[in-house]
Amino acid sequence: MTFDFIPLHFYTPLYHHIILLVTLFIFIELQLRGYTQNKYLGFFLLVFVVIYMGLRPISGMYFGDMGGYSYQFKMLKSGFPITNKKDILFRLFMQGCSKIMDVHTFFLVCAILYVVPLYIVSKKWFSSVWFYAFLMLVGSFSFWSYGTNGIRNGIASSFLLLAMSNEKTIFRLLWIALSVGFHKAMALPAMGFIITWFYNVPKTFFYFWLAAIPLSLAFPGFWENMLASMVDDDRTAAYLTEENIYDDQFRYVGFRWDFLLYSAIGVLAGWYYLFKRKLKDVNYYRLFNTFLFTNAIWILVIRANFSNRFAYLSWFMMALVVVYPWLKAKFEKGQPQKFAYTIFGYYLFTYIMNVFVYG
Repeated sequence: MTFDFIPLHFYTPLYHHIILLVTLFIFIELQLRGYTQNKYLGFFLLVFVVIYMGLRPISGMYFGDMGGYSYQFKMLKSGFPITNKKDILFRLFMQGCSKIMDVHTFFLVCAILYVVPLYIVSKKWFSSVWFYAFLMLVGSFSFWSYGTNGIRNGIASSFLLLAMSNEKTIFRLLWIALSVGFHKAMALPAMGFIITWFYNVPKTFFYFWLAAIPLSLAFPGFWENMLASMVDDDRTAAYLTEENIYDDQFRYVGFRWDFLLYSAIGVLAGWYYLFKRKLKDVNYYRLFNTFLFTNAIWILVIRANFSNRFAYLSWFMMALVVVYPWLKAKFEKGQPQKFAYTIFGYYLFTYIMNVFVYG
């Protein structure tokens, strides 16, 4: 079963329209009642996102790489062996699924692996008010794209969030291994997170992020070529050094001021909470510092093809960077009412960009 009765050109906008309605409802509720548990609405949203994303019609035109994943899955189901040995855990996962399910169930399972960890992380960090964090995660700018297009990257990012929210080192290492095994690009944010185990000072990471901007402007091409020489992957190297190798909505190659400004939302939020409001929370230090480290590396290679794919290595943390202090600390008078504007403004950007700009 898939939602074939929904016109493909309307499928993605409909998702954003529904999330907008939920966000508007939450905005009004926060203004009138403050924080509430929203348990039933939360579970409805969880089930809706998984089912709607997981049972979408197969289309390479409207869902990007989904067409390629579908082709690979059908080849495996027909008995052809895995020829691509990269991201081996994902390939083995796909091969195992091909033996016991059809392609539509496979995409549903992928949606479960992508979305359910976000619920688990939200529940673990924010307890009874988990719904607000989950809503911001599924309303993030890149969320829908990485559940329908960059599928294995999306799953890998959710696994890394499970690592970041876990208190035990052995489980952190396990989720990191799964994350990198599903998509090796997650090695970059994983590296940033591991660094915070030994050095976790936000000011240092903040200055590193600031320094990356003039360094990228002053040495265009240098950082892309240096990183390309360090990676053992022809496709990644091509993303970094060749111009316009693929034709999609992110085909522009240059210094992406628009992406930088979007990233600055998370940076300014963390700066405000930590340096102005003096938030003391080791987990938030790690989250923010990992975000800064990964985003700074992206800034250095900001002119690369598919710059959004490199930016996503930090963007998947953005919602948590913004929402964490609102739900874990009290630092504002009338905090729920002010948070309502944060959650609405955060999703409004997503809605405008995905429905009107890129839609």
